[in-house]
Amino acid sequence: MHETSPKVFLIARPAIDVEGMRGYLKDVGGEAWLERRLGEADGEVQGGETLVEFGGRACYRSWEPGLNPNVTKVRTDQREYFANILRSAHGSVLEHANYSFAIRNCSRIFTHEIVRHRAGSAFSQESLRYVRLTDIGFRVPPALEPIRDQVISIVERLEELQVSAAKELGIDEEGIPFHVKKEVTSALRRLAPTGLSTDIVWTANARTLRHVIEMRTAEGAEEELRLTFDKIARIMQAEAPGLFQDFTRQGDGSWVPEYRKV
Repeated sequence: MHETSPKVFLIARPAIDVEGMRGYLKDVGGEAWLERRLGEADGEVQGGETLVEFGGRACYRSWEPGLNPNVTKVRTDQREYFANILRSAHGSVLEHANYSFAIRNCSRIFTHEIVRHRAGSAFSQESLRYVRLTDIGFRVPPALEPIRDQVISIVERLEELQVSAAKELGIDEEGIPFHVKKEVTSALRRLAPTGLSTDIVWTANARTLRHVIEMRTAEGAEEELRLTFDKIARIMQAEAPGLFQDFTRQGDGSWVPEYRKV
């Protein structure tokens, strides 16, 4: 057994096709908006935020004054534009921007809870039907620190069982077909602690991220989820500051948005 701690890696972010956007805007008459954004970013726009703004402006044809007679004033500052989106709870446009995370050494307690946030999400989890447990990673939660030695002892015995059972059942002997190995591996996972360390890839849109960060860093949330989503909140506030500008980290570790239910 080895002790672990959850790690979060942002592995994918939105990318835009500038020429595709330019072609559309040439038809609509809003090219000036794109050129302004490209100029502000020295030609390298932030994909997620640009995509969200593009979607929002398409709703009202608010690329510049005059394209829609009902729109006489256009916000040119992107941060203020997003602030208005958040204030107005126009959250559907945030669903265009998806971000993917590889979450390393989280427990299956964590994964059982995160998959409940299925709306706006996609999941790919390490499968213990196929991945045999020969070395169990485990994190002792703070509430169990007073009995740390007992906890580690139990996990080590469960790890030893995984190894000895596989040997006794002979699944590494020459000629054993893969489907037999899979069947035994699948059965042995029933004898592993749900707190063992695993990996999951999670993709979520910005609207879902806002909701889950608020929910899973709240004071009453499970402590491992609070720890991990604190990391995700920090990543997203740096990655898409306009879309997460209203979040403030409280003294108890909660991330609280000014505008809820966006």
